[in-house]
Amino acid sequence: MHSTTQSGRTEWHESAGHAVAHLKDALKKDRDWPTAFFEAMALWTLPVETHQGRTYRYLIGGEAFDWLVLAERLCEEISGQIPQQEIEDLLFAGRLPESFDIERIQGLLGVDRYRGYLNFYYGVTVEEALQLANELEVLKRNTSNGILFVTDASEQAYTRLYRDSGSALLARFRLEIGSAAEADSISVGESREFTYWLFKYRLKSTDKSRIASDTRKGLQMLEHMKSTTGRTASRSGAGANP
Repeated sequence: MHSTTQSGRTEWHESAGHAVAHLKDALKKDRDWPTAFFEAMALWTLPVETHQGRTYRYLIGGEAFDWLVLAERLCEEISGQIPQQEIEDLLFAGRLPESFDIERIQGLLGVDRYRGYLNFYYGVTVEEALQLANELEVLKRNTSNGILFVTDASEQAYTRLYRDSGSALLARFRLEIGSAAEADSISVGESREFTYWLFKYRLKSTDKSRIASDTRKGLQMLEHMKSTTGRTASRSGAGANP
């Protein structure tokens, strides 16, 4: 592999190449691509990679495995070998073919990688759904009070969840990680990192009963989204339900 890591550790290259080689070989043998993908992910050990000028961060906060970013990276290596619609369903909706049993994911990824997969699911996917649920509650409450136009519903939702505004929390997050990102813009990758940071922040500042209630609310929102759109996606392209 010709990619480089931020740490410059060359031993990672061999594992990435091995993962890609395994994926290509599996597809040549006409194995189902979801199985091949998750097997390749289990072999992939790069936490972060710069490839063709773009930085891919596969591990968020050192704990959450962003399998969708890795899926996108792997798709670059096998262009044209998977139906385009299935690629779009995967990358934009986190949706796998119905023929694939998602209960197999744990066995394919292995214990440690699956733990990271769950961290991403609850820390990013469910957390985003929880944010959306609270935003909708804010809109509903304001509508019932005769307020038809709400320009800061997302900020109100952040305050309800995290006891501070989204802008203030983002500034705190960036200060904590030493980010030099533009104040008025945020990338998809940084958004996921920020969401996971918010998830950890909420766990530290909220009592257990409220945490359990919020988790149920986020899961219910995901189920609602799935039933109304046929997708398992959140706003960032959520993962398949574990």
